[in-house]
Amino acid sequence: MNQNAPDDLTSANTAVVSAPEDKTAEVAGCWSNVGVYGNASCPELHQFVHCRNCPVYSSAGAKLLDRLLPLNYRRDWSQHFAEDKRLPEAGNSSAILFRIQSEWLALPTRSFQEVAEKRPIHSLPRRSQGVVLGLANVRGELVICVSLGHLLQVERVSSLETLRVNYRRLLVIQWEASRLAFPVDEVQGPVRFHPRELKAPPSTLLLSAARYAQGILSWQHCAAGFLDPNQLFSSLQRSLA
Repeated sequence: MNQNAPDDLTSANTAVVSAPEDKTAEVAGCWSNVGVYGNASCPELHQFVHCRNCPVYSSAGAKLLDRLLPLNYRRDWSQHFAEDKRLPEAGNSSAILFRIQSEWLALPTRSFQEVAEKRPIHSLPRRSQGVVLGLANVRGELVICVSLGHLLQVERVSSLETLRVNYRRLLVIQWEASRLAFPVDEVQGPVRFHPRELKAPPSTLLLSAARYAQGILSWQHCAAGFLDPNQLFSSLQRSLA
């Protein structure tokens, strides 16, 4: 990157620009080898600190901008901007996704009050069966905790005794007058979607979960069963009786 370097040496080390008809034009130079994008062994870095401050780098950039346009450049871009743009439809629904063991599920965001950290869940007398885990202190208020995994019969779900102490997040939900909490292994969201994006539940979906599922919500590489909160809370309330 010496300013006093011969012109032929400078041009040989600074830029390699492909022919105008080549649309995959690449620029390579000393900055990729001995500069900040290489092994940083160039002695000129002591003066310029960064390659972008060096006149060799600036000269290569100017040559790149002044190169001839590729063939059909104007036609291709004119056609691109002339095409009608189809904007994605904005989602008007929102959901929180959560994982219990290997099963991903989802509920409307409005049904969630809090995603709480792990805390002790104290068991209740004569409640060793069913889906009731016990009580947990959430912001000074005792909240009934249930096992959604047992209600939906998720595979390999832990026992109630193990689940009270072995979980990662406690989701606090409220629907109408009911307020409950349940432990999960992972939480994602909120995720916005349009109801038309929900797919029909597959035949492989757990039979116990299929009765609560309104559809399958796809998000990134995840497919979650979107649960009907009315049916879910109705079943949970009956389990508390």
